[in-house]
Amino acid sequence: MLNINMVGKNERISNCLKFYFIAITLKTKIRQGWINWNISAERLESISEHIYGTCMLAISVCSEFESDIDIEKVVFMLVLHEIEEIKIGDITPYDNISKEEKRISGKQAVEEIFSGLIAGKKYQEYIEEFELKSSNEAKFAFLCDKLECDLQAKRYCDEGNAKFENVDSKILSDKRVISIMDAGAKTVADIFIEYDKIHYKGTIFEDIINFLQEIDTTKIV
Repeated sequence: MLNINMVGKNERISNCLKFYFIAITLKTKIRQGWINWNISAERLESISEHIYGTCMLAISVCSEFESDIDIEKVVFMLVLHEIEEIKIGDITPYDNISKEEKRISGKQAVEEIFSGLIAGKKYQEYIEEFELKSSNEAKFAFLCDKLECDLQAKRYCDEGNAKFENVDSKILSDKRVISIMDAGAKTVADIFIEYDKIHYKGTIFEDIINFLQEIDTTKIV
């Protein structure tokens, strides 16, 4: 028989492992956007890889540009920011689900996922702060999330894996996409970048994205 202390310890170990095995399902969930855009790469980016990318991007930007951002808090937010997708999937703008519907279902998913962890409420607060962009760290994390996606889109284009002729017609018939194409977008990456540029305005991210459009990312490393 286990004593009371051991029973409590085993329950905590069980909670740790349960959360871990639920969380790592994101390792094998492919980013839905790349499927929608019919990216032809042999292997598409998973949600976990995107999360890792946002963290590395945050660390690098914070390193190279002086900032009073709490980078540890930023990374914590980014590590957790896609956790809802374990249950609701990677919802995109082309899934006919409103932002409000996504927010409600996402919040419910987060509550369920963290319900077994002692620090679950604290982790939910980080995600809520990120969603509301209610701090400088949350705003910084949000921009890292956007930019990482744009960087990946540019990389797919530079590798020859993202072409307009392969894109689903429902995307090319989207009013915002049509508007960006009419304004001169030449690549799939241009669509992603122009769509997000409004968020970067007046920040170092605006300079980064402008620089990105002028280079071939396959020649950086």
